[in-house]
Amino acid sequence: MFQVILKRLLMLVPVLIGITLIGFLLLQVMPGDPASRAMGTRASPEELEAMRRLWGLDQPVWVQYLYFLRDCVTGSFGVSIFHKLPVIDLVAARLPFTLGIVLYSTLIALLVALPFAIMAALNRGNPVDSAIRQVFVVLIAMPPFWLCYVLILWLALGLGWFPTGGVGDGFAANVYRLFLPSLVVGLSTAALIQQSLRSALIDTMKADYVDTARAKGLNGRAVFLRHILPNSLISTISIIGVRVSWIIGGTVVVEKIFSVPGLGSLLIDAIVSRDLPVIRGLTVFFAIMVVIVNLITDICYALADPRVRLE
Repeated sequence: MFQVILKRLLMLVPVLIGITLIGFLLLQVMPGDPASRAMGTRASPEELEAMRRLWGLDQPVWVQYLYFLRDCVTGSFGVSIFHKLPVIDLVAARLPFTLGIVLYSTLIALLVALPFAIMAALNRGNPVDSAIRQVFVVLIAMPPFWLCYVLILWLALGLGWFPTGGVGDGFAANVYRLFLPSLVVGLSTAALIQQSLRSALIDTMKADYVDTARAKGLNGRAVFLRHILPNSLISTISIIGVRVSWIIGGTVVVEKIFSVPGLGSLLIDAIVSRDLPVIRGLTVFFAIMVVIVNLITDICYALADPRVRLE
């Protein structure tokens, strides 16, 4: 297992290099000049040129890319043009809030999806199953930004149960304040997990080993908890891994709407201000997080299903 994981990590090196190259080239064709954005319209051409020289923007593209690779290897990801701080320090300060939303929303998704998937599978073809499926189809179709405003108007401004945004001091305060943004992300994730798990449960109920377990005298509850549910959850692991990878990059809009100082809001601010080191650093950091999540998903899948072996 250790050798396989090490091999997978080594295979990630060319993938990350390709991501850095594509991200760097895409940023080069973006309109706008960081020096002009930073100094304003009253800056003279000489001042703008001096600022570009200070930031290395006057260097050839391939030289700028090598500098960027150097910053990635050293772990600093460069220095922010506007914050005047290493990008890694900005990431470290905002990463806990983004990870909090990722984990919080995943927990909410599982708590919502599991009972409704089981209920729908056990009542397959009944009105209960149809009603549950329709509700979750609607959740999939709803845009996250629209759901953000609906929950703000209903639960925050209308009922006053939750704040409209921001973060608090301490774990308990952040659990309370991050509930609404995590709920938005979690509901869309729960819809996909529910559909996948429902289908897996129905297929597993038809398996021969389930009939064998019933023939041995096990009651329905024991058959479901010991044979049907565990084997159905195996296929759901991959869905969860894919959705967690999406959540890492999908929190951008949610963080901005709820004023959460996470990596998503940092990325939007960097794009608006043309802070190239921050944009490049976050692109690489998001890619690393997604790759790590995919690797963890493969390992969990292999551990959960003895028939699967990492190669």
